[in-house]
Amino acid sequence: MTTVEEIKILLEKNKRRLIAELNQSKELVILLKKSTYKKLTEEEKERVKAQLIDILKGIPAFAVFMLPGGILLLPLLIKLIPEILPSSFREDPPVTDDPKS
Repeated sequence: MTTVEEIKILLEKNKRRLIAELNQSKELVILLKKSTYKKLTEEEKERVKAQLIDILKGIPAFAVFMLPGGILLLPLLIKLIPEILPSSFREDPPVTDDPKS
């Protein structure tokens, strides 16, 4: 496998991960809007809590990335502390034939 093919595969994988994360965030917004006029179920509360924690996990990674040399430090940090990434980036989302994704 050539380097170009490997890069294409990585880009496609990260594209699917980003789409999955955006879909989860969209669900969070819907649940937060719903919570303003209706009481959430325990399951919905757990999903909101999990998604907020997921979003907050991205802040340290972004902070490290913004430091001088952070672009080199971030992959090392991810190897040492994989929980720093949001859940969508730790798991591979399912591959679909949908051209939008």
